[in-house]
Amino acid sequence: MGHPVTATIGRDQYYTKLKAGAHTVHADEPLENGGKDLAPRPGEYLRMALASCTAITLRMYANRKGWDVEKIQVTVSNEEVDNKNVYKRNVIITGTLDDHQRKRMLQIANACPVHKILTNPIEIETLLSTD
Repeated sequence: MGHPVTATIGRDQYYTKLKAGAHTVHADEPLENGGKDLAPRPGEYLRMALASCTAITLRMYANRKGWDVEKIQVTVSNEEVDNKNVYKRNVIITGTLDDHQRKRMLQIANACPVHKILTNPIEIETLLSTD
């Protein structure tokens, strides 16, 4: 499906290097959790994945259709409601779209690959290896 990503942490409290192909980013925890707040928290990356995937998917669709979309902004937050993690996604589309086009963009937002992953059963297999 996707290329593997690698997280590496040394003795730093909790600054972690993340590698995805040729790209390197970092994760950390806020000061109140013992980190140094030098990078986003891991859960923020999950929200960023959903937000960016939604924006990119909508941009691809609007471009393919030739629709007048100047800007797409996607904000994702989450909260726990009745022992369930609820993600809230707000999509703002700037451009000239009619009601039918806006409804279609909402359908397309729900079809982005990360949305599909998060709304279907997920199984995680964990292996412990040594150097």
